[in-house]
Amino acid sequence: MKLGRRHTRERGFTLIEMVAALGIFLLVTGAAFTLLTSSQQRYRTESEVLTSFQEARLGLDQMVRDINDAGFPPPSFANIDPTKVTSAPFGWSPGYTMIPQSPCQIVTGGGGPCFTPTDFDIIIETEPNPNDPACTPNCSVQWIRYQLQGTTLMRGMVPKQASHDPAVDSSAAGVLVPFVQNVVNNSPTLQIGQFQLEAAYPAVFPGGAPVPIFQYTCDTPSTPLNPAQPCPTLGAPDNSPTNIRDVSITLIVAAPLPDATTGQPRLVQLEGRGRRINPNQ
Repeated sequence: MKLGRRHTRERGFTLIEMVAALGIFLLVTGAAFTLLTSSQQRYRTESEVLTSFQEARLGLDQMVRDINDAGFPPPSFANIDPTKVTSAPFGWSPGYTMIPQSPCQIVTGGGGPCFTPTDFDIIIETEPNPNDPACTPNCSVQWIRYQLQGTTLMRGMVPKQASHDPAVDSSAAGVLVPFVQNVVNNSPTLQIGQFQLEAAYPAVFPGGAPVPIFQYTCDTPSTPLNPAQPCPTLGAPDNSPTNIRDVSITLIVAAPLPDATTGQPRLVQLEGRGRRINPNQ
């Protein structure tokens, strides 16, 4: 007896099913890659913000330390070499070589007769290693300058030279080098408006005006019982760079990349204060 052959039909995926599955796979993969790209952009932006914050914080700390040591060692130190002691806590221009008479007076907010110190430019006269016993009293006093050029805060240090102008010596080629990047304190009015509106930082630039990096508080030798206060108006007897006691520092730093989600600039504002501990010169 012959057994009949049994024919079985094996079923597979149809073309329509394959196309549908491929479409779903591409949709899921595309969504995953989009999420990954967005996460990478956000991580990069946050990393840039953190880097800007750390750089600005380190820069601020260094400025505070330099200002705290301004005027050290004072002229009362027993040293006849003028390069080994300070003539004043801060260097200025014009008139530094006319000590103690100087035409330079402090005006925070611009408009004063000083080329330095100003809202964005300061020269500190100090021995930068005051706690090094191997240095004092044999090390030369230095002029340390901080100057905002565009959006880069520059820093330079040059040895003090007798009868030299610190503003001139610290402006020599190669002295000033980049110190803190993307400092936007002195941004144009249009850019400040963009920060206030688009980036939602209305309180960072009060009145829509640039924000001084350096603001000064002066001693008042003519009224010794009065505490240090904002430097007097032009023409007042105590308005002089030699009387600077405190320097308030404000750094507004923009992250190099905008926010990955909103596309708006990211700002960090840091504040500090340096107070020189040495007595009046």
